Amino acid sequence: MKILVTGAAGFICGYVIEELLEAGHAVIGLDNFSKYGRSEKSYDKNPRYTFVEGDAKNVGLLKELISDCDHFVAAAAMIGGISYFHEFAYDLLAENERITAASFDAAIWAHRERKLRKITVLSSSMVFESTGEFPTPEGAERRCPPPRSTYGFQKLATEYFVQGAFEQYALPYTIARPFNCVGIGEKRALCDREIMSGNVRLAMSHVVPDLVQKVLKGQDPLHVLGSGNQVRHYTYGGDLARGIRLCIEHPAALNQDFNLSIPVRTTVLELAESVWRKIHGSSKLFRYVNDPAYEYDVQERSPTTEKAARLLGFNATTSLDDILEEVIPWVAEQIEVGKI
Repeated sequence: MKILVTGAAGFICGYVIEELLEAGHAVIGLDNFSKYGRSEKSYDKNPRYTFVEGDAKNVGLLKELISDCDHFVAAAAMIGGISYFHEFAYDLLAENERITAASFDAAIWAHRERKLRKITVLSSSMVFESTGEFPTPEGAERRCPPPRSTYGFQKLATEYFVQGAFEQYALPYTIARPFNCVGIGEKRALCDREIMSGNVRLAMSHVVPDLVQKVLKGQDPLHVLGSGNQVRHYTYGGDLARGIRLCIEHPAALNQDFNLSIPVRTTVLELAESVWRKIHGSSKLFRYVNDPAYEYDVQERSPTTEKAARLLGFNATTSLDDILEEVIPWVAEQIEVGKI
């Protein structure tokens, strides 16, 4: 298959594109480098990969790139950590709506006029921001109150774009909802505002790299955002990429939505102690203090994963321990070169 991937320079797409190329697909990647700036990827010279620098809001460019594609992975979006939701509350809504509308305009055209088979949309676990149903199954996003954050609300709106394009234009689709992607490759965004967490400046607001950074820099006691009882499912980027590939390829994914996640629940405090033990061993007593939580600090994001396992044969299996074995040395290296 030939696949167009927007948001190609993003964190998750770095894993997704590598997965697609290893599976033998041809990939066109589109990005404007607005988040991280210019970067090099290990697959840049792969003969089946073509990168195009451009804006995912440009419908004409999207039509040009998608005209010979079998599939479209609509992943471009403004996205960031929890501080990002507050700092860019309007831009997240407005810019992502423009990107979404352009993506569907091009996809509808390519399905009708060219050979596009399907669009796979990267949504977010934040569509479940206001749910009280745990573990949360697919479909709960339509039963629970709407998300409170503009980011979560816009991601839910993206799923309504899917509904509208299918109902009016019969555009085939799959919705993929990654949960708490963790891995290497995520650096300081160009537009991130540095904030203090104790005596350490942060510029990412993603819990795993931020905790790793603080422990590596010797913070003691460790500053934990909120109560530390927040529940997350930390899912390895490579596992998510495999799940997204299955969403693209598998016939059972047609016109379906999937939670893509490891089934293991972990509290932020459990994560913090795991990071501490990985770095300090048993030589140093784990101590922490609680910092005030952000308004949109969701207390639990805990999905069911049965549907993806049953229909796609997808199970995320990489443990948090194995993830930290990879992430901690990478964060240490990025600190050394001034990228985090």
